[in-house]
Amino acid sequence: MTDAPNPTPEAPPVAERSLAAVLRELGPFLRPYVGRILLAMACLVAAKLANLGVPMVLKALVDGLDVEPSLLVLPVGLLLAYGAARLSVTLFTELRTIVFARVMARSSRTVMLRVFRHLHALSLRFHLNRRTGGVARDVERGGTAISDLLDWTIYTILPTLLEIVLVTAVLVWAYDWGFAAITLGTIAVYVAWTFRVTEWRTRYYRAAVEADTRASARGVDSLLNYETVKYFNNEEHEARRYDEHLQEMENATVKSLKSLAVLNLGQSGIIAIGITALMWRAATGVAAGEMTIGDLVLVNAYLLQLSAPLNFLGMVYREVKQAITNIERLFGLLDEAQEVRDRPDARALVTHQPQVEFDNVRFGYDGRREILHGVSFAIPPGGALAVVGHSGSGKSTLSRLLYRFYEIQSGAIRIDGEDLRELRQDSVRAAIGIVPQDTVLFNDTIRYNIRYGRPDASDAEVEAAARSAHIHDFILSLPDGYETEVGERGLKLSGGEKQRVAIARALLKNPAILIFDEATSALDSASEQAIQDELDRIAVGRTTLVIAHRLSTVMDADEILVLDQGRVVERGSHPALLAANGHYARMWRLQQQEAPSQERGQVHFPPG
Repeated sequence: MTDAPNPTPEAPPVAERSLAAVLRELGPFLRPYVGRILLAMACLVAAKLANLGVPMVLKALVDGLDVEPSLLVLPVGLLLAYGAARLSVTLFTELRTIVFARVMARSSRTVMLRVFRHLHALSLRFHLNRRTGGVARDVERGGTAISDLLDWTIYTILPTLLEIVLVTAVLVWAYDWGFAAITLGTIAVYVAWTFRVTEWRTRYYRAAVEADTRASARGVDSLLNYETVKYFNNEEHEARRYDEHLQEMENATVKSLKSLAVLNLGQSGIIAIGITALMWRAATGVAAGEMTIGDLVLVNAYLLQLSAPLNFLGMVYREVKQAITNIERLFGLLDEAQEVRDRPDARALVTHQPQVEFDNVRFGYDGRREILHGVSFAIPPGGALAVVGHSGSGKSTLSRLLYRFYEIQSGAIRIDGEDLRELRQDSVRAAIGIVPQDTVLFNDTIRYNIRYGRPDASDAEVEAAARSAHIHDFILSLPDGYETEVGERGLKLSGGEKQRVAIARALLKNPAILIFDEATSALDSASEQAIQDELDRIAVGRTTLVIAHRLSTVMDADEILVLDQGRVVERGSHPALLAANGHYARMWRLQQQEAPSQERGQVHFPPG
């Protein structure tokens, strides 16, 4: 079908979002789980309070042991309290994980489902302009990033900040501001260094993500066209094109890893300086008799408790920035505007034998080039209209517009007198069945692909549809019968077999409007006649639009339209059009001359 729009080579860049903006957009998805979130937060606070108590018990334990050996009595209560405190930290942390696990998994699932539904709601134009592999990669990474972002932000960054506040408060309360000043100063320098360097590093990660998306899109596109690659012996060409994106990803990843080393080195240096300063301050206090050995142990324990989450906080901040980058691309898909939308007051189409009317329809895939120039026709209830014309004349565009894959520029398309724009899209599409020229099947069984016409159909109904499409016997001859896998895009079946499956699928749907878009183009002459007879039978009583190249298949249509460069140049019955001796008559004579040669299997070569 050559009148399709030309896809643009690259998708537009997505808008950058801040952490606050991403969390705001996630808010509606988290609202149903407020109770779980609050319970998980309570467990988290309990875990941090227990963690705060561990060094205090350890200090009391050390001070209790700092006596003459002859007077030593094991402080059993303190030992048990120490063990209980450490156990409580783990207990409340794991309880938080148990409570919050459902929130992370469900919110990620909900967002991904929303994106999936939105992608199906977008117009055909969007899908022709984007690479499927790249979109799939963005959805996959974005869904994972949502869980990561929630985990890192709510249950790692916030708890670490809470622990810093609690430890600082204890040091001020138990000792003096000197300890708090050193602690807060170290943290301030550490956070500033981490944020500054991570912001610098994010550009490399974003570049790696974009290169990864392009590489995935290129790889999927190449594998989907495996046969074409082989036909032209272009394996190395495809490998080179794929490697171009891999090289971009490699260079961005190397820069990201190098900058990570710089970040880690700076973080370790800052922590080392801070710990040394605090230990010097505590050791001075012990030497002056102002602090006990237990106090030294307590300060050291708090420093160790803070250094681990601080190092972790640096990693978490990096992960959060990376997660935001991935979520940006996911939400970027949700930002795509729906070109075709139901109006708020749209009605459901209820029809049996509808009348279909195109009234002065003008349309172009690109605003700079019009495909249909004021096309008008009507198919009476239960009638059949055929559209013929040379390739690129706009024939298949009619079926896309009837399905409302695009909005027309002017004019109107009506079913039973109701404008398509006043009707719900799902009800319109439920009333239409199509046998397309290019049949693409799902990578599943033959039974699944036929049943796709009506998912609730029984096995008996599926097999009845297959019999009507003259493919039942062929299916039974296969080793796995109806459970035979058809492969990616149905490549394990021949063109004619795929088209018969498509016919069976349309029959199973039992629609009020039928569209045959070159429905027998992939069949041989003998099969074509058998299928054509069956199509004629099932079209009785239904409103039928036949798009055809072979004029012999449309001779019995109630009316035949001849399209030429998007305009109706002739219309009438087969005998009337032959008598007019115009475009249709010339096409008929040409095909009649070609038919004997095709039947004899002759191939004509140009002279010379």
